[in-house]
Amino acid sequence: MYCKARLASDESVRSSPVGDSTGAVSRPPVIAASSGVLAVARPHFIQGRGYDPFHDAHHQSVAVIGSWTAARPGTLRTQPALFIGNTAFTVVDIFDHIKRMPDLLLSIIIPRTTAEGIWGPPQDERAKMLVSTQLGAASQVAQEAALALRPDHPEYLGALPPPNPKARRNAVSSDLGPLFLLMSIVCLVIEAVGIANTPLVAVMERVGEIGLRRALGARALHITWQFLPESAALGLVGGTAGTSLGTAVVVGVSFHNEWTPVLDVATLAAAPALGLATGLLVGLYSSWRASRIQPVEALRN
Repeated sequence: MYCKARLASDESVRSSPVGDSTGAVSRPPVIAASSGVLAVARPHFIQGRGYDPFHDAHHQSVAVIGSWTAARPGTLRTQPALFIGNTAFTVVDIFDHIKRMPDLLLSIIIPRTTAEGIWGPPQDERAKMLVSTQLGAASQVAQEAALALRPDHPEYLGALPPPNPKARRNAVSSDLGPLFLLMSIVCLVIEAVGIANTPLVAVMERVGEIGLRRALGARALHITWQFLPESAALGLVGGTAGTSLGTAVVVGVSFHNEWTPVLDVATLAAAPALGLATGLLVGLYSSWRASRIQPVEALRN
């Protein structure tokens, strides 16, 4: 459970006892939070270890601050303590990043019981609770949390679940879909040009071979079937290699960010087939051109 501490208007955060005007700093938010909030928010501690239920139970004057607040001039001039109003708080930990509630990076966090003992219970805003759930259970927990905590008056509590990841994914997919489609078309055109250029170069380099085969009795259809499978195989290999590389990138990025990779089997199967079809399509021209070469002209060249 956490909330913003109810400081008086003349109380500020200072690096030295009251009376030293040079020790005053700008007033960062002071958050009164139980030790469980730190465990759920999962900050990365660079010094100390935070506070625990012992500090909560004994109303200890300790504080946890973010590295950005600690680096501000004058904040920790009298290490390891800072003053909130007339009370000195020992800084037991500094953290540099946090997985949940990033706004805490700019705040000073103190035990909830200590804040209530000094400034009383919150009045300007309601206390909040941060709940950690298993993956995919946030919506269900939000629906049942109020009744589980206050079965006599569940209307006293309000639960705010995180945005539905499926809806967010659909929104992102709808926004990025046209862009990815355009990029795919561009890549397909580049691949088609590359595949078309390779058989044409092969035809130019093998004119003598084509002329010899035609002179020995090979028909135009035979020459066509000599180059068309090569172009199709080139497209199939390119589609398979691109699919493998794309799959490896998706899995690698997901593993690095602790995501769950989602791959459409139909898309993976269609990519090599599309490469094969592209190879056949662009290979028709080079095969037709090779079949039109006359034996006498080919042997002359």
